[in-house]
Amino acid sequence: MKLEDFGLTAERGFLSTYEIDGIELPSGFDEMLDAAASLSGLITSGRVRHFLRQVGHPDMAHFLASASDEQVRTAMVHYSFLVQAYVWGEAEAPTTLPANLAIPICAIGDHLGLPPLLPYSGYVLDNWYRLDKSGAISLDNIAMHQNFLGGQDENWFVLVHVAIEAEAGRALQLATELVDAAAQQDAAKVEDLLVQMHGVWDAMNAHFDRMPERCDPYIYYQRVRPYIHGWKNNPAMPEGLIYEGVTQYAGKPQAFRGQTGSQSSIVPTMDGLFQVVHESDPLREFLDELHAYRPPRHRRFIEAVRDASTLRDFAKTQNQSLKDAFNACVEQVARFRTRHLEYAASYINKQAPSGAGNDTDVGTGGTPFMKYLKKHRDENRAQTI
Repeated sequence: MKLEDFGLTAERGFLSTYEIDGIELPSGFDEMLDAAASLSGLITSGRVRHFLRQVGHPDMAHFLASASDEQVRTAMVHYSFLVQAYVWGEAEAPTTLPANLAIPICAIGDHLGLPPLLPYSGYVLDNWYRLDKSGAISLDNIAMHQNFLGGQDENWFVLVHVAIEAEAGRALQLATELVDAAAQQDAAKVEDLLVQMHGVWDAMNAHFDRMPERCDPYIYYQRVRPYIHGWKNNPAMPEGLIYEGVTQYAGKPQAFRGQTGSQSSIVPTMDGLFQVVHESDPLREFLDELHAYRPPRHRRFIEAVRDASTLRDFAKTQNQSLKDAFNACVEQVARFRTRHLEYAASYINKQAPSGAGNDTDVGTGGTPFMKYLKKHRDENRAQTI
């Protein structure tokens, strides 16, 4: 198993192999790009829909027939932000997305194998660049490209995720090596790789610990979170959203899950590697559904690791030193889940409810989260050997 077979690298993991600030779109996208660059001002005007309805759109069939993967993904970033701003940028949620936004986002989503709204890949994985191109992908050298309102809190929230994803590239490489070493029953190599994996998770958890430095819980809940909700299981949009002019939907409302860090492929990969199993519950069903919201190559990588790994089975038959190394890695993922649970409490659950669909008990993906995040963390921790 090789990372490159899935379009991944040890240096960037699931992040884009390019940087968005270096990608140019054809001139037909100029109006869209102008709106995207001015999105903070359009939202602040209080009538963002008035301005977004006026944005012209190019011939998508022509664009998709000739565009590079990088160009299509860049268009997805910008259009998905415009769509979210149109839906959540005013007090009351709409019932219809106008054709000038609906047709492009659906065409691009179909092309990429993604749903027609903001996905984690558009919010995080493809939406960053290095300030110094000769420097590392680190929190002191990366920037968020497309914003909603902008500002330190919105930027930092996304960039902490970018830093974690970059660090995870080494974990993905180790995962492929662990799958192979376990299959070959090479105990010495498995133990060495597990020790290395533990160190990588130390770095990933250290990035995650930094979230409160520049992302305040109140600002996140009031100014960042409202724009990333979806329209499935959302009381503000009980019927979903009509995508005007999109033939395959035939004028019927569509319901899609909102962007959430649970769309990241890191933890599912680790669950597959360590053969961690979660009992059936609403969050498990939700997470299974979110698998379709990941880029297709990322889905295939998770599935390949899960299907090939015999790591836990192998570790159970080995000496205590190897078992300890295995358990330490499982505990690192549980630590990550614990921090996620703590942030869910402070950044969401303890905030005062406000705004359409911005519920303190329901995640941006549209499901209750506190009870089941704890349950999944506990299940993770319980599956040591």
